[in-house]
Amino acid sequence: MQDTFKNNFKSAEKELMSLSVYNVGFQKCESLHQWGPGMRDHYLIHYVLSGKGYYQTEGKIFPLYPGDVFLVYPYVEVTYYADKKEPWEYYWAGFAGTDATTILNATDFSRKSPIIRSHPQGAIIQKQLFHIYEARGNAFSHRIEMTGRLYTALALFVKSSGKKEDKNPSYITYVKKGVDYVYANYSYNISVEDIARYVGISRSHLFRVFRQYTGMSPKEFLSQYRIKQACHLLKESPLSVAAVANSVGFEDSLYFSKAFHKRKGITPSEYAHSSSLPS
Repeated sequence: MQDTFKNNFKSAEKELMSLSVYNVGFQKCESLHQWGPGMRDHYLIHYVLSGKGYYQTEGKIFPLYPGDVFLVYPYVEVTYYADKKEPWEYYWAGFAGTDATTILNATDFSRKSPIIRSHPQGAIIQKQLFHIYEARGNAFSHRIEMTGRLYTALALFVKSSGKKEDKNPSYITYVKKGVDYVYANYSYNISVEDIARYVGISRSHLFRVFRQYTGMSPKEFLSQYRIKQACHLLKESPLSVAAVANSVGFEDSLYFSKAFHKRKGITPSEYAHSSSLPS
C-alpha cells in the first residue's frame, strides 16, 4: 500500500481584487479518492505529477496522466477522482480576481477543453505551484508574494499557448472601467444601467464582456464585491446589520440578509459572531 499525504493552505483573506490565491497545496491520493460532485467559487488548476485520475465536467470525462493539467471553472459542477490501481499525486492552486479570466482566456484552456495534455513545461509548473505554497501565510505580505508567484505560474500557460493576441483589447478596457466604477460607488444605490452608462456601452454589451473576462455578470460582480466589503465591516466594526447593509449599498436590510446568506451560507449576524470564518 502506497503512502498518501496532503499538504495544503487556505487563505483566510482575499483582499487583492485583481488576483488572489484562495488555496494551494499538493497531495498524493488514496485509491479512488474523490472530490465532488460540486462547484467551486474560484478557478482551480491541477498539475498531475504521477499516477492516474479522472476529471468529469459538463457531461465529459477526461482521463489524466502525469504531465497533464486540468482547470476547474467557477460555478461549474465537476467531479475528479483518483484511479483505483494508480492513484494520482497532484499540485494545485485556487485563485480568483478580475485578472484571472483575462489571463486564462490567453491560454489553451477552454470550457469545452479544460485540460492540457503533457504540458512541455510541466516540471517548471510543478516548481512554481510549490513556490506559491512556500510563500503561504495570512499576513498581507504573504498574500502579495503568493499572488506574485501565481502570476509567474500563469505566465507559463500564456507563453506556451497557441492562441493569437486578443484583437479586441478595448473589451478588457470596458471591464476595467466598469470594475473601477464598482469599487468607487458600490456603497451607493447603483445599478447595472449606471455601470453601463459610465463605461459607455449598452447593458447587453457590458454583460457579454463581463462574462467573458470575469466569469460573472455585472450584477453578480457588484453583489459579490458588496458582500465582500460587508464581511469586513461585520468583523471589524460595531455597526448593526442594518447599518452594514446601508454602508455597502443595500437599502433593504432584509434583502441584504438574503443575499448574504445565499453567498456565504449563514446570516450576517452569525458571520459577525464567528471568529473562524474567512471573508
